[in-house]
Amino acid sequence: MNTLDYTCIGIAIAAVCAAVMVIVVNRQRTKKTFEKIEDMLDTAINGSFAQDVFDESALSAVEAKLARYLSKCAVSSKNLLAEKDKIKELISDISHQTKTPVANILLYSQLLSEHELPEDCKVCVQALSAQAEKLNFLINALVKISRLETGIITVSPKQEALQRLLDEVRIQIRPKAEAKGISVAMEDTESCAHFDLKWTTEAVYNIMDNAVKYTTSGGCITIKAIPYELFCRIDITDNGMGISEDEQSKIFTRFYRSGTAGNQEGVGLGLFLTREIISAEGGYIKVSSQPDSGSTFSVFLPIEK
Repeated sequence: MNTLDYTCIGIAIAAVCAAVMVIVVNRQRTKKTFEKIEDMLDTAINGSFAQDVFDESALSAVEAKLARYLSKCAVSSKNLLAEKDKIKELISDISHQTKTPVANILLYSQLLSEHELPEDCKVCVQALSAQAEKLNFLINALVKISRLETGIITVSPKQEALQRLLDEVRIQIRPKAEAKGISVAMEDTESCAHFDLKWTTEAVYNIMDNAVKYTTSGGCITIKAIPYELFCRIDITDNGMGISEDEQSKIFTRFYRSGTAGNQEGVGLGLFLTREIISAEGGYIKVSSQPDSGSTFSVFLPIEK
């Protein structure tokens, strides 16, 4: 082996060593870059991200861009929190400022109705009282929805017996149902689910209230619970006027009222509020109905958290 051969072998070994060094250095830089990015993401998730002064010659362009992006996200998050606080204050102001005037209107209309009045005045007082009640209901419903959507009020689901929920709803709806001659049949259950008793009672009551409204005198409403592996289903079935297929996706939207609702009282917020409550608990709601054949509203509540 001559000198030239040794020289070639030496050059080859040096090239291999240089390549290995380059690979090791690049791997270390890549590792440091990923560690830095991971640290940035962790601080952003924890809400404590603050942009440092980066030397872009030492950091990759990706790190620098990610830092600017996370900084903007942090600012946006702070702005959203500030807006949320303003909305909370606004809702509280609306609730406080409207509560007293509406209560006074209801009080004075009640006092007027206790006096001997001409027939035409009685009609006016009754109309005034009815509209004041409707306004009071609307304001309360809007405040509830706004508080739910902004997180001022949060549902607190826990393991509860469904029978307790169904008994409470039946007690609340019984006066309206009896006044209209509608029977309410309920199958007892030993099932349990994960839900907020207070808010879920209101959600199921809203469905029952609609069932009473749109079922003619002498009708029947049935309630039953069906347990599944992941959810427990509550069926509320009536033999009322039913809902057309094209309206079934609309009835859960805010302020929607069917053209077939006629003179039935309501503002189109009950089912919207029901869906918001059930969704906040990790459940969902479905409806099955045909015109003139009644409706079945199915509420699915999670078995576990």
